[in-house]
Amino acid sequence: MTTDTTIGTTTGTTIGPARTEKTGARTDEAATLIGDARERIDALDDRIIGLVQERMAVSAVIQDARLTSGGRRVNLSREMEILGHYRDALGKPGTALAMTLLELCRGRI
Repeated sequence: MTTDTTIGTTTGTTIGPARTEKTGARTDEAATLIGDARERIDALDDRIIGLVQERMAVSAVIQDARLTSGGRRVNLSREMEILGHYRDALGKPGTALAMTLLELCRGRI
């Protein structure tokens, strides 16, 4: 057993203060797990951002086609379908996420 340099108690592992502050962990094992999981989250976030950008580009094509044909920029019934889809899949926060996506994608032509 060693003394934990962060909290001053006897534990099976010693970790440094910088690692604790960065991860909130109290052991090297937990800090490593958290660090690895955060790297995965960062990679997922990059993919999500890329997909949102792709969605914005596709939405711009749709809006351009709709306006060119004499239609309106926004199709409210379609937006309601999207809101329902996200709500059904993710619950109430899904509705907020869908609203954010719709806001990002409106008027980008």
